[in-house]
Amino acid sequence: MTDQPGQDPAQRLPAPRPDEERLPAPADRFTAPPSVHRTELSPERAAGIVRQSASARWVGFLAVTIVALFVIAYYFYELGAPGGLTESRLSVEAEAQQVTAVERGYNIYQANCARCHGVNGEGGIGPTLNRQDKLFAHLSEEYLRNILEVGGRYACGNPNSQMPVWADTGNPPGPLNYRQIDELIAFLRAEKGVEYEMRDPELNEPILGPDGEPLTFEGWVDPNYQPEPGATPYPACWADEFAQPSASASPGGSAGPSPTAGPSGEPTGEAVEVAAENIAFDQSELAAPADTAFQIVFENRDQGIPHDVDVLDANSQKVFDGEIVSGPTTATYSVPALAAGEYTFVCSVHPNMTGTLTVGG
Repeated sequence: MTDQPGQDPAQRLPAPRPDEERLPAPADRFTAPPSVHRTELSPERAAGIVRQSASARWVGFLAVTIVALFVIAYYFYELGAPGGLTESRLSVEAEAQQVTAVERGYNIYQANCARCHGVNGEGGIGPTLNRQDKLFAHLSEEYLRNILEVGGRYACGNPNSQMPVWADTGNPPGPLNYRQIDELIAFLRAEKGVEYEMRDPELNEPILGPDGEPLTFEGWVDPNYQPEPGATPYPACWADEFAQPSASASPGGSAGPSPTAGPSGEPTGEAVEVAAENIAFDQSELAAPADTAFQIVFENRDQGIPHDVDVLDANSQKVFDGEIVSGPTTATYSVPALAAGEYTFVCSVHPNMTGTLTVGG
C-alpha cells in the first residue's frame, strides 16, 4: 500500500512495470497443440457428417410442410372450403348460439310477456305480436329494443302506459339484463317453420312430452311474407290498435242473427251498471230481466286503455257486441231481449276480464 508509514514517499508509489512484461502474450497460449492439427477426418466420419446434414434438411422440410398444411386446413375449417363444400365453424357456432338464444328467449317471454300478449303472441291485455304485417313493418329489432328499454311511452307517448320498462338500463330499471333482452328479441324475431326445443329454465334440459319426445315450438316471422299492395300499415301505438274494429266480429254470411253492436239509438229498458278499473271489472255478477231489452251502463275508468262489454251465450257465441271505448268515459249499451239463462260478459280487448250475467230467474 502507498500510505504505509516509515517508508520513503517514492517507495510508496506503485512499482513501474518493465516494458518486456507489457508485450502481448504469445499466440501458442490460445491455440491447440500441434498434435491436434495433424489429426484429419476420416472418410467415414466425413460421410457421416454429410448424411446427418442431409437428414436435418429433410426433417426441416417436412416440419415446414406439416405446419403449412395445418395452417391451410385450419383456415378452411374456420371459414369453410371453397364452393360451399363445407360450412365454416364460425357459421355453425353462430347458428348454435342463435338457437340457444331463441330457446332461452322463449322462457323469458312466457315468464314475463305471455300474461299480456298471449302465450303465442295472440294478444290480450297487450297488443298482438304474431301478426305477419306487424312483424314485417313494425316489430323490428331496433323498435323492440327501444320498447323494452323505454317502455310503452316510446310508442304512444303516454308516461302512464301499461307497458313497463324491462331493461335494467332503463329509468326506472327493469328486471332483465342486456343478455336477456337480446334473447327475448331473438325469440320475437325467430323464423316461422323452424322448430326449437322447449327447455327447463333452471336445468336447460329439454322438456319431454307424454311420448318421451322433446316439446317444440316455432318462431313467428314468415321470411316470405309480403304485404298486400295498398295495405293499411299497422299502428305503432298499441292503443290505436285496440281502437280498430274488433277482429272477433262474426264473419258475414254466418247462420243466425249477428250480434248487436252498442251503443245505438235511445237507451231503453232496465239499466245494469258495471265499471272497468285496473284492467278488471268491478263486479263479477250481473243480473238482467229475461225476454226484455235492457241497458248496460259501462264506465271505463282506465286512463287511455280501451275496454268494452260483450255478452256470450253458453256456447261462447257472441250475442251482444259492445263498442270499444277508451277511458276515462262512460258508454250506455242497449242490449236486445235475451232468453232466461246464464251468460258471460267479457271485454274483447282483455279476455281475462270476465263475469257472469244471469238473465231472468
